[in-house]
Amino acid sequence: MADLPDSPPSAAHTIASQMEEDIVFGRLHPRERLVEDELMARWDAKRHVVREALATLEHIGLVERRRNVGACVRSFSTREVLELYGLRSLLEVEAVRQIAFPVEEAALAAVEAIQHDHDAAVASGDALQVFRINMAFHRALFSLSGNQTLVRAIEEYARQTYAIRFRGLISHEHRALAQTEHRQMIEALRAGNSARLQELCAVHLLPSRDAYLQAQQVKDAAFDAARLA
Repeated sequence: MADLPDSPPSAAHTIASQMEEDIVFGRLHPRERLVEDELMARWDAKRHVVREALATLEHIGLVERRRNVGACVRSFSTREVLELYGLRSLLEVEAVRQIAFPVEEAALAAVEAIQHDHDAAVASGDALQVFRINMAFHRALFSLSGNQTLVRAIEEYARQTYAIRFRGLISHEHRALAQTEHRQMIEALRAGNSARLQELCAVHLLPSRDAYLQAQQVKDAAFDAARLA
């Protein structure tokens, strides 16, 4: 999932990338234990390779180590979700605020071409392609700011929310909404409407955040009910 190095990826990098994909698509869930022996068996890998992969995922914020438990897929409190998404909103809105209008036609055409690919991926139901092309769309959009330091920061914090965002990837409704909002962003770019573009980018983050928080409330209510039964 992460950008690959120029040289062939190491075994640890390959394992980390595949686990990252599992987290993105909800095959590995928040709080789920990542048992070294099981991971070694799955990938036929040495322990030090698995530990290196886990360390990589911990470094980028997808895995956490819990006392007396070990490595787990990172989970988020309501406060952490709100803080992360608040920070993402600040960064992404600032990126589009820095776009100089009018945007060159070639740059606009490149963003539109990526969205065309995104539309095709949504129509085909290919969730992995939807995810990858969605990332490409936003990278192209935010890169119009000319501020690559800001773009890298946006991608870093977006990655930390992978475990939060998977519901949007598997929801047809959320995918269709993302398509509509992407088209509206392109229209705002063409019109040179910075205020509208900033508004759209802020709103675009809300469905995945709210879906996660709603699901977490249901889980917490079920846990409380079971405890009181």
